[in-house]
Amino acid sequence: MIAGDAITHATLPARGSVTIGRGEECEIRIDNRSVSRRHAILHLGPPLQIQDLGSANGIFVRDDRSPTEAAGTHPLRRLSREITDIEIGERVNLGSIPIVVRRASVAADHAASAEDVIVRDPAMRTLHEQVTRAARGIINVLILGETGVGKEVLARAIHDRSPRARGPLLELNCAALPPSLLEAELFGHEKNAFTGATQARPGLLESADGGTVFLDEVGELPPAVQVKLLRVLEDRKVLRIGGRTPRKLDVRFVAATNRDLEAEAASGGFRQDLYFRLNGVAFVIPPLRERVAEIEPLAALFLAAASRTLDRTEPLRLSLEALGYLERYPWPGNVRELRNIIERAAMLSIGDVINPADLPVHVTDVARAAARSPAKLSAAIATSQDAPASSASRERQRIIDALEQCAGNQTRASKLLGISLRTLVNRLEEHDIPRPRSSSRK
Repeated sequence: MIAGDAITHATLPARGSVTIGRGEECEIRIDNRSVSRRHAILHLGPPLQIQDLGSANGIFVRDDRSPTEAAGTHPLRRLSREITDIEIGERVNLGSIPIVVRRASVAADHAASAEDVIVRDPAMRTLHEQVTRAARGIINVLILGETGVGKEVLARAIHDRSPRARGPLLELNCAALPPSLLEAELFGHEKNAFTGATQARPGLLESADGGTVFLDEVGELPPAVQVKLLRVLEDRKVLRIGGRTPRKLDVRFVAATNRDLEAEAASGGFRQDLYFRLNGVAFVIPPLRERVAEIEPLAALFLAAASRTLDRTEPLRLSLEALGYLERYPWPGNVRELRNIIERAAMLSIGDVINPADLPVHVTDVARAAARSPAKLSAAIATSQDAPASSASRERQRIIDALEQCAGNQTRASKLLGISLRTLVNRLEEHDIPRPRSSSRK
């Protein structure tokens, strides 16, 4: 489902029917005024069908009875208390909200690794050459860069090009686990170490023995865990909670953050000794706006992945005009934002070509401003990256919008925003946003 620039996913059952609407009783709830309380029934078939329940604003489906327009788009027809067959990947509008049924797949994982293939920019070529050389050693690596720039992909490249490639790669998002669980998950525990510890359990670090540990968002580590991790880095041993004898550990650490960890270490916000241990060698990934040559091939890969999930026999194509907008946009969310926008465009597109109308309005508006004046592009970049007050205000509004769209459900809102629940809770406190009370929904 697409509301504004955001995409919301709902998992469908293997068979049967689901009710869609704004009401609490619906299996799939869309909190939008253009959607009726009980708007439609999706029959999962086969055949796959959509049924209008007498909605106020109707259901709009592709009208195959009318000729295709020259631009490759298809006219729509409105259903009113009707039922009709639809196809996997076909766009259907419930009021003003487009929905698409697509197959579950590993498209997201494929998209996340696509940047590993695209190395067109000279700075990125140099970076990957340095990574290949550094990967052969055992020195710890710190990866720096803006949010969504592809730090996890570079971490996988370091592991894959290292002598540890046949060993495990443990990817751990340090912000994803609550502090109360993080220590036990990382270091493990002995039997009877605490209430409920009925048997000994190795931690995640032990499970990566002989391989690589990737600590994403390492700046989010609580102080108590930083102390224990420092001991592991110094001694190459891990001590389980409740244990007395440390166990030898053979792992290489790769850490990543979008924070200025050096400044935080200097100010006491992050342990300075841990920072120096993690920073054996540092790599800075340039933002997407500085490697424009990679936008087109990345978009093509993301379109191919989206086409597979939408059951398209031929991948969607990006029009030259739409590509121009993408290349002029400053990409504050980097590759992750590009992937999300391409996925959204693929779902919105009725024809076989992605046109500017399929892109979010804010993308085309900023790109137009950049085309009129390079200074305006610089201002757009400065606004999104270098103006903390303005950035904080926009972030606060995005969080409020996400909570409203998800009817106060913080778990769904965190997924919509692309952050962990713990990070969302921290942001609510930082921006003085009251935590909403939400009831569980289907």
